[in-house]
Amino acid sequence: MGASYHPSGSTNAPGRVIDILFKERETSAPMPTLAVEARGFESADLEVSELDPQQILSGNLLQLVQDRADMDISGPEFDFVRSIRVYDVRYARQNESGRDGDCDRSATVYLGTYGTQGEFSWASSTPFALPEAHVGLERWGYNCPSIYHRSVFVDWRDYHGNYGFEQVAY
Repeated sequence: MGASYHPSGSTNAPGRVIDILFKERETSAPMPTLAVEARGFESADLEVSELDPQQILSGNLLQLVQDRADMDISGPEFDFVRSIRVYDVRYARQNESGRDGDCDRSATVYLGTYGTQGEFSWASSTPFALPEAHVGLERWGYNCPSIYHRSVFVDWRDYHGNYGFEQVAY
């Protein structure tokens, strides 16, 4: 259920909320604080009343929060994050060509992995690097059966070391 209240004569509701948020409070309740560590700011805990409303409205404050990690995941207890591998088989094909029965093979495969702090990156790979659990390229490289395959395959080891995977062919 949605509800809204529009008092007569009110033309700038968001501006009004910002004005209310930044007015000096008559109560002795502590103001919320925000840890700031980013471009153009020294590391400090700022009270909300110290922040410039225009900075919030322009999105600079959101940028400050987005440019820092929420938490440190470099410890061994987060190895399960780094164990996640994403294989993007954009295409893999092989077939006999010409009178001599030459085998024509080509593939574009990428491997995505997570780094120490959870940063994701892609690297070139090959069909031979796909895990055994991957289905669709089992006969790749043997003789020359006709194959055309596309898929995304994700595998991981959970916190207890158990292997898991998912594959989507398209």
